[in-house]
Amino acid sequence: MVYRAWAPVYDRVLQRFFAPGRTTAVRILALRPGERVLLVGVGTGQDLPLLPVGVSAVGVDLSEHMLRRAEKRLVESAAAVELAQGDAAALDMAASSFDAVILHLVHSVVPDPATVIAEAMRVLRPGGRAVIFDKFAPEGQPLSPARRVLNLMTTAFGTAIDRRLGDLLASAPCRVISDRPSLLGGEYRVVLLRRNAVVPGPTSAAAPHS
Repeated sequence: MVYRAWAPVYDRVLQRFFAPGRTTAVRILALRPGERVLLVGVGTGQDLPLLPVGVSAVGVDLSEHMLRRAEKRLVESAAAVELAQGDAAALDMAASSFDAVILHLVHSVVPDPATVIAEAMRVLRPGGRAVIFDKFAPEGQPLSPARRVLNLMTTAFGTAIDRRLGDLLASAPCRVISDRPSLLGGEYRVVLLRRNAVVPGPTSAAAPHS
């Protein structure tokens, strides 16, 4: 796995670069004491020091090597944090069990980002919030030849640059609350989502058993 190689150097190479985007994303998520938050793709735990006191958090990552790094950051977090190995596309968690979800730099590295969104919405309670910090291709225009070629190279290092947020959210049960440009002139964005509230339908009589 590419992130086994990345784990020892990830923080040293990328922590400072991504810090402004991570900080903005957690700030606009506006976590409150008593809330439960899920960090999907927690990686080396760079978001853990940003979590406020009174919050309980679960950080999930597929890479055990990344999680070992994240364990060292537990003492830096004011929140109560539990770490677990798991697949972002198949979370081993109950539906509607979190008040908020953090998705930082996940959708550009997973094979099926739309499924990751669907799973995040499944475990998020109706009316809950999710925040995405990641890079996305521009909406409403074809990918340029240069971007297609560059994507072949970046994918070899574990990250894609050809994914559009609109495509990922097309069938997701949520709405965009805010969409802010972040790093590299807006190549990276911070997007706040709210899970749709469940609207009760008319009660129907159960079909008789045969």
